[in-house]
Amino acid sequence: MHIRRVRFDHPDAVKLNDEVQAEYHLRYGDGGDATVLDAADFDPPRGVYLIAYDEHDRPVATGGWRSQDDNGEGNEDGDAELKRMFVVAEMRGLGLARRILAELEEDARAAGRVRMVLETGTKQPEAIALYTSTGYEPCVKFGYYRHYEDSRCYAKRL
Repeated sequence: MHIRRVRFDHPDAVKLNDEVQAEYHLRYGDGGDATVLDAADFDPPRGVYLIAYDEHDRPVATGGWRSQDDNGEGNEDGDAELKRMFVVAEMRGLGLARRILAELEEDARAAGRVRMVLETGTKQPEAIALYTSTGYEPCVKFGYYRHYEDSRCYAKRL
């Protein structure tokens, strides 16, 4: 595997984003994540977007972070918000999500962010298991889904 930095509007990022949105729709029946994202949200130094490629140069996993500060939606100054963590079905269980997560945390720390935050849902138990096993703890809900009962928010000091 090799991991590359790309823009969120890169064709491979768009392809994987379409796949993750389809999976969200299957799990929640709501058409996918309605959180507004802009490609510029992930431009360094205020964010980064990563794609893992397999030995055949196929995009197989993705994730990014974007800067958030106190915004009236539950974020705190210095937050890095994790977005679009996803591994294609046939590559799950190989540690790709952990690798991407570790790189994202390191990148956010190097950019001066002090806390990584994320929002997931109760119908994504694999995501919750990944985050809690890597040191994330429940936090005050934030962002677009903060008022949804199925929403779960986690944070980790960087």
